Amino acid sequence: MGWCAARNRRSTLALALLLAVMLPTLGRAQVNLIPPTNPAAQPVPPVQAPTDTGEEGRPMVQLGPGDSVSLSVFGQPEMNTTDFVADDGTITVPLAGPVQVRGLSPTEAARRIEQALRDRKILVNPHVTISAVVSRSQRVSVLGEVNKPGRYVIESNVAILDLLAEAGGVKETGSDTIFLLRPDKDGKLTRYPINLADVSGGRQPPNTPTIQAGDQLFVPRAEQFYIYGEVTTPGKFKVEPGMTVIEAIARAGGITVRGSQRRVEIKRLLPNGNYQTTKATLGELVKADDVIRVKESIF
Repeated sequence: MGWCAARNRRSTLALALLLAVMLPTLGRAQVNLIPPTNPAAQPVPPVQAPTDTGEEGRPMVQLGPGDSVSLSVFGQPEMNTTDFVADDGTITVPLAGPVQVRGLSPTEAARRIEQALRDRKILVNPHVTISAVVSRSQRVSVLGEVNKPGRYVIESNVAILDLLAEAGGVKETGSDTIFLLRPDKDGKLTRYPINLADVSGGRQPPNTPTIQAGDQLFVPRAEQFYIYGEVTTPGKFKVEPGMTVIEAIARAGGITVRGSQRRVEIKRLLPNGNYQTTKATLGELVKADDVIRVKESIF
């Protein structure tokens, strides 16, 4: 009997040791049997859009009163809506009430609405998307030598030539170099010269700034010269870039039968305010405010 009891104790001890060795393995096997979560079945929040800003961090599209905007909240279709920005610069967000968005880009407005939903304990981790449906607050002033000066509504990335066309085009007296005037945060205007030849055909040279709301597009009066005497059409004309005396004469219709191309004078304004009259050569460049006289032939 003593031998049997000892044998049973040894068997029990061996079984306990075997279980001690196998239990961790069995536990790991059970964990491996749990099916992994299917990522495709989980809702994925939308990717954050890049901040839609232009030069100097200023929004290319700024929301303002009268703009129609579309608001959507990921996973909350009952909160999706289309609304107008009120006169005080707010839009009414379902459950959250009015939120100020004046002067913000759509991306910035979406972030502000998300913060409002969190602050008012409506949603824990909201993902909001804002898009401008109709923009009525994005305006640019077109001034100077255009046929219809005024304020015009713009879309993002509007072309300069398209904006000038909307203003009726540049007058005959308009310069080929125009200026984009942009106020900074202190109200000081910065002038950006733009050569119309550089933006023809819808091109956008690297150094040309993108038009933004609040900008002014100014078309100055072109530099002019005067021509009289023995030319077909005496008068005042626009100085073209690189224009020579012979080209100025051609612009005035050419020399009459009584005139002489060897007897041409230029009366030019000097920096000291005085005029100087000199004999002109046909290849000489014409300057602003030159007075060209084609004299009668002496033969």
